[in-house]
Amino acid sequence: MDIAGMPEQDTITVAQRQRKIIHVDMDAFYASVEQRDNRELRGKPVAVGGSRERGVVAAASYEARKFGIHSAMPSVTARRKCPELIFVKPRFDVYKTVSQQIRRIFSEHTPLIEPLSLDEAYLDVTENLQGLASATEIAEVIRTKIKSETGLTASAGVSYNKFLAKIASDQNKPDGIFVITPKMGPGFVEKLPVRKFHGIGPATTAKMHGLGIETGLDLKARPLTFLQQQFGKSGPYYYWIARGIDERPVRPDRIRKSAGAENTFSEDIVTHEAARQALHPIIAKVWRHCESSGIRGRTVTLKLKYTDFVQITRSRSAPVAVASQADMAQIAEALLEPLWPFRKGVRLLGVTLSSLGNDRPDDNGQLRLEI
Repeated sequence: MDIAGMPEQDTITVAQRQRKIIHVDMDAFYASVEQRDNRELRGKPVAVGGSRERGVVAAASYEARKFGIHSAMPSVTARRKCPELIFVKPRFDVYKTVSQQIRRIFSEHTPLIEPLSLDEAYLDVTENLQGLASATEIAEVIRTKIKSETGLTASAGVSYNKFLAKIASDQNKPDGIFVITPKMGPGFVEKLPVRKFHGIGPATTAKMHGLGIETGLDLKARPLTFLQQQFGKSGPYYYWIARGIDERPVRPDRIRKSAGAENTFSEDIVTHEAARQALHPIIAKVWRHCESSGIRGRTVTLKLKYTDFVQITRSRSAPVAVASQADMAQIAEALLEPLWPFRKGVRLLGVTLSSLGNDRPDDNGQLRLEI
């Protein structure tokens, strides 16, 4: 049953269909791969991505996290927090290969695998291929095999729905496992700060705090109508997860909602032509992904970050799927043009294609843009 379609009553319980869900999350994945492959990095604070002065951190080792360094942090800030920080260029081809190894281990237990990224996934093991009765046992078998085959550690959360499994995987990181049973689920959620709820970001957390909602118990006390008024379509989701209820299935055919790429430049871009030229390799990278995966999208988003880290985005949607790399470039350049002259130097440009699907445009169709 869809969560939003549930009747407003507390008599519904997870006993209607008792799922066994595992959320597996690799520990500091990119940084751990680099430390595995380079002994000199082991035990040291490592940041993948960026550089000493420019860019952003894509991932941080646990040694770096002790200094408050995290993903998406500007490199210059990370360097200030930890002068000994070692920056390493990302090797996404290696990360993808390791991710495929891990996926094969998952597939030994269930075909119901919903990847969220290269380093985490949901597994529905209610009916599993090894015939193991315990989801906890399956999670331990998976973690052990990941360690033996890749040399990397994974944390796992085990529960009766996706929401709680995701929360559980964060409880004993790194290299740990945590189980939230149906009996303990509702009480566990009641004590949890809403800022730790998966799906509730900083802005929503701030809004909830303004409404006096600090914990799951506070959220549970608010009626469905109130949550719908305050949070729109997300209101029913918040209502039910506050009760430990999440009926979303694990979807092995989950479609990505966007495909994007960005580049942080070694020197600030200050002219329109330089920015336009810098967009081309970014667009080419996005289009290669679309070609290899057979997907198309209708909405192109341009991301621009100035040297003072002020960021703006501009989007435009076409009536049909973007048909070619040239069409995507045409839209992106049209979004860039009104931003000139730039208020400051440009340190980063990015392009994202969203509203994805497999609905390729007709071969003889032409994309017509109202620009």
